[in-house]
Amino acid sequence: MKTLLLIPFLAAAAVASDDWPQFRGPTADGHSDSTGLPLTWSETENVRWKTAIPGEGWSSPVVLGRQVWMTTALEEGRSLHAVCADRETGKVLHDVEVFHTDPPPPKNPTNSYASPTPVLEPGRVYVCFGTSGSACFDTATAKVIWKNTELTLDHKEGAGSSPMIHGGLFILHCDGRDVQYVVALDKNTGRIVWKTKRSAPLEARKPDFRKAYCTPRVITVAGREQLICVGAHRAYAYEPKTGKEIWFCDLPGFSNVPRPLFGHGLLFVGTGFMKPELWAIRANGKGDVTQTHVAWKEPKMAALKSSLALVGDALYMLHDGSGTLTCLNAKTGAQIWQEKLGGSFSASPLYVDGRLYFFNEKGQATVIKPGRKFEQLASNQLDTGFMATPAVTGRAFIARTKTHLYRIEKAGK
Repeated sequence: MKTLLLIPFLAAAAVASDDWPQFRGPTADGHSDSTGLPLTWSETENVRWKTAIPGEGWSSPVVLGRQVWMTTALEEGRSLHAVCADRETGKVLHDVEVFHTDPPPPKNPTNSYASPTPVLEPGRVYVCFGTSGSACFDTATAKVIWKNTELTLDHKEGAGSSPMIHGGLFILHCDGRDVQYVVALDKNTGRIVWKTKRSAPLEARKPDFRKAYCTPRVITVAGREQLICVGAHRAYAYEPKTGKEIWFCDLPGFSNVPRPLFGHGLLFVGTGFMKPELWAIRANGKGDVTQTHVAWKEPKMAALKSSLALVGDALYMLHDGSGTLTCLNAKTGAQIWQEKLGGSFSASPLYVDGRLYFFNEKGQATVIKPGRKFEQLASNQLDTGFMATPAVTGRAFIARTKTHLYRIEKAGK
């Protein structure tokens, strides 16, 4: 039997525990090797600093060195900004208008005009505003290195897919009502290196059923890299360097959001709206694997927006609307337990310091101990809600609510 191996977006050894350079962190799964983070906090407890962020944006904060980057939208979505704060003080260091759009494209009332999460690497920050454009900036000067405004599409609900950087490429999903493709830009110039149209036969479907909002990731299976992308009605694996399709698996839904997870030789993907389910797919296939490589399915209480968490053999899944948390056996799909946390969830969970943290849209953060029974450790509250997923840096969370950026850390640290 061939061994299935996962090589993260960035090798864990190459990324300091202080850095959180992309959506869901250095390993793209919400895990951090940091220790000493606070179990409890409030507006008056374990908050080192709190900084108001102008405008509205649901992009998650990313951290490299002393810099924290995010995006935001002002003037009712007409003015799209990249914002950088100092990790140590919370002071805003850069606030740059990246694009100005008038009128702004349509969006869902629950979305923002600045929802895709930036990507950081030494000296550079990459930001994306969907159909309004993507850009790369120098992190020291905030001067533009390149901009690209040719990847236009009809999101209808607003942009949601975050980009990733891999092997010199800036990779982005473009799954709209009108066009559906994956594209790789040269990260140094912003020019298109390859562009692959989705192979799913979507033309006969209503335009609303063709869109998706998932974020890609790269895994390695039997020594071969795979770019994992979930679009409307189909999950795909591509060659990252060329965009050539390796395999696909047909799904029953669209508007897919959760970033895929990989473990135990299985990809865990959400089927999206219409028929929300969680599927576990063996990642060693070729061509159409719909009938051959689906290991198990979970049709109840599947996540629609919040990504999953995998700790050992246990897979944790949040039903966004009801706040129902389900713990499954990752290898078999068998339910271990199910509990209701309450509230609605857009942010994805974090696993750090032996605990799982869940952040809801009302500002409540529930902390549990992973295991074969539900064990709540704490419930914390901030003034406004979480639409973005916090970052972990050292002994602190960098948490973005609807209005503010916080450094949450034990007092005296």
